[in-house]
Amino acid sequence: MRVVSPSLTALLVVQLLLTACPPAAPPAEGEGDDVGEGEGDDVGEGEGDDVGEGEGDDVGEGEGEGDVPVDGFGVISGDCGVLDDELSSADPFFFDNAIDFGSDGYDDPAERDQLTDGGARMAATPNAGGSSLFSEVFAYEVLARCEGALLEQTETEVQYVTATSKKTDMVISIDGERYGVSVVRSFVFPPGTPLSLAEASDRLQGKLDDILVSSANVVPEQAWDKQLLAVIAPEPEHVATLLEAWEGLDAATKADTIIYVTVSNGDDDFLY
Repeated sequence: MRVVSPSLTALLVVQLLLTACPPAAPPAEGEGDDVGEGEGDDVGEGEGDDVGEGEGDDVGEGEGEGDVPVDGFGVISGDCGVLDDELSSADPFFFDNAIDFGSDGYDDPAERDQLTDGGARMAATPNAGGSSLFSEVFAYEVLARCEGALLEQTETEVQYVTATSKKTDMVISIDGERYGVSVVRSFVFPPGTPLSLAEASDRLQGKLDDILVSSANVVPEQAWDKQLLAVIAPEPEHVATLLEAWEGLDAATKADTIIYVTVSNGDDDFLY
């Protein structure tokens, strides 16, 4: 009679168990706790908390904090959230976007509560004269909603060493740094008249010259790092003409200015 050792008996038992009970299949995609495209807690394209294109809290293209443009009066499209290293660069830059008011033109002060705090403050504060108040308000609104700008001084609050100096239209801050903003409209009367290259060049040249003067004459305690030129344009076709004019200006005139063209669409008569 053959005697089977206890260790051999145990080995045979284990082999029988493995044969009868095969190992469980690996978890299917989508049901794991950490990784997958389903309802995982950490990573995925669904409802994960941290990363994805859905409704994640921190990173994504949905409704998370930091999305631009911020909601407000008028729908903004085009270049938005583009000012970063450009603000500290010694080079000039050209950006363009649009704001569409649809059938609801601005009716101050009935709709002032739909503006940003800075925009509402500007709308309630007379500027230095002329009919440019609302073009300045909405130039600020676009910068506030796209670039996170905060209003530091309105046009009449900025002081200059020389009282007769050319003036900037507002002072804003972005990420704690101060910038002057001058505003010009590319409107040509009567409405619908094309903007010629000569007219575009003249307007940009004049405003850029004024920017150099105001930057040189602002009192030291209110000085800014650089200026932006915000152009409010009534027709999309103006953008190409303004860009051609901009490219034709000499480097000394452009200096390190950023030009930021916003085309107005819809019921925009109040801007002009």
